[in-house]
Amino acid sequence: MKSHRTRSQDRILKVLQTLNRAISAQDLYIEMRNRDQAMGLATVYRALESLKLEGVVQARAVAGGEALYSLIQEDKHHLTCLQCGGSIPIDECPVHELETQLNQSYQFKIYYHMLEFFGLCTQCQSANTAGDS
Repeated sequence: MKSHRTRSQDRILKVLQTLNRAISAQDLYIEMRNRDQAMGLATVYRALESLKLEGVVQARAVAGGEALYSLIQEDKHHLTCLQCGGSIPIDECPVHELETQLNQSYQFKIYYHMLEFFGLCTQCQSANTAGDS
């Protein structure tokens, strides 16, 4: 059953669809203002939270603790650099089978999952070793 969405939620969903990328609540707030659809930052956060609970939007924490919001598509997995914050998407997913098992064993409705590895990208590794000599 689809819950009744507020106008703010609908407007945010439309913007997320046109952007087709993950965005922070802060940047989404600015994006809404640029499109002459200004709303308060608290409203943006509330709407994103509701859409997340509805299983329409996913949030992904990045280095620095900020969350990036996007529409739920297929599960995305990333290698995230702790130094520059760069993010490399990876295609392989070792947990789809596990997700199915959890779904059946616990009767738990899973909207999405995330798999994230943290470390240093090639550029940052090079920069670090260059500084060591």
